[in-house]
Amino acid sequence: MRSKNDLIYQALPLPHRNYMTDEDMNKHAKAFFQKMKQRHSVRHYSSQTVSRDVIMNCIRAAGTAPSGANHQPWHFVAISESNLKAQIREQAEAEEQRFYAGGAGDEWIKALEPIGTNAQKPHLTIAPWLIVVFAQRWGEFDDGTRYKNYYVPESVNISIGILLTALHYAGLCTLTHTPNPMKFLNSILYRPESEKATMIIAVGHPATDATVPAMAKWKKPTETISTFFE
Repeated sequence: MRSKNDLIYQALPLPHRNYMTDEDMNKHAKAFFQKMKQRHSVRHYSSQTVSRDVIMNCIRAAGTAPSGANHQPWHFVAISESNLKAQIREQAEAEEQRFYAGGAGDEWIKALEPIGTNAQKPHLTIAPWLIVVFAQRWGEFDDGTRYKNYYVPESVNISIGILLTALHYAGLCTLTHTPNPMKFLNSILYRPESEKATMIIAVGHPATDATVPAMAKWKKPTETISTFFE
């Protein structure tokens, strides 16, 4: 809980420094790229359990993300309890039914065809863990007064990127899911009005017969996604 007494500037020496040669930096960058090339969004999970400690440490990594004014406007709810996962699946599929029944529009549905998705979301109950990410629109000081959070979507999205990377680095597969609207998650998970659910992430090990869409293997070339001025 933040205190108004903490709102002072204090400079500390940089606690960590990485000294590498250009060759070593390039080696590390290439190795990281090769690791991330192996990341896939997986829709077919095994029931193999995953340790709570693994999930907790990946969330700890997500919590190191930069944020507006260092307010860290995120909250991660990790769920392995089967009844809760069933409730989330039921509500999410109801929203998805409306989405695929016309709520999304023809162009969006057409764009999803190569991915092979539909309104059924069995991964929400089969995957051993779901992580629901909430964005905190405002916080409270220890005296109960509110303070505004800044750059909330940007901050939360960076933390989600780190979370997905940490889970992949730990040998796990993930699938991001964003049913719309997601207000039902506040009720199911007892989150306050100040928070807005932004994403459900299924986490676990892939099923033995897991597949990925062929289109998912296509990535834009580097020269398309980047511009350099030197």
